[in-house]
Amino acid sequence: MSVQRKRIGIMGGSYNPVHAGHMIVASYIAQWGVLDEVWLTLSPQNPFKRNLNLADDAHRLEMLRIAVGSSPFLRVCDVELSMPRPSYTVDTLARLSEMYPDCDFRLIVGADNWESFGKWRSPDEIVSRHGLIVYPRPGYSTDGCEGTPGVTCVEAPQVELSSTFIRDAIAAGRDMNFFLPPGVYQYIIENGLYGSVQ
Repeated sequence: MSVQRKRIGIMGGSYNPVHAGHMIVASYIAQWGVLDEVWLTLSPQNPFKRNLNLADDAHRLEMLRIAVGSSPFLRVCDVELSMPRPSYTVDTLARLSEMYPDCDFRLIVGADNWESFGKWRSPDEIVSRHGLIVYPRPGYSTDGCEGTPGVTCVEAPQVELSSTFIRDAIAAGRDMNFFLPPGVYQYIIENGLYGSVQ
């Protein structure tokens, strides 16, 4: 009798910081999708972005751990922190497949990344080897998603919230408790991140 392979969704990001929108999408896809777990994978450096207000890897990783807590279907993945930079998703998926041969990994991206997915490194390889799950984002189209082999569109809730908005609000002295997973705002304040003041 064959053992069923675990189906893992990889949701990468700089999580600078992780916010409620990230957690809602990850939770939805893990519970309403065809996956067993979603791993929030911390990216140390996005090849398409140069963020001068990027908190240290250790802080962003700890905020992810606080956000995920003891969830049975969400997990924090730090594999990219030990890989060459900038990190490329195709290499991350290959590394994870080597590390966890009993798991099938699928990449999760928002509609914003779907629009530019053809510019990623080895996009065809990602889709053919692992598959892609695309969730909606306000203001972005998922045209071409349905019917593309290896690509699944999901109707996850749309949350118009960004890490840039969160950082700007914190720097302006606004209370972001309700915009962040429990415990994350307190961590930001305690560590003086993003221009916050105790």
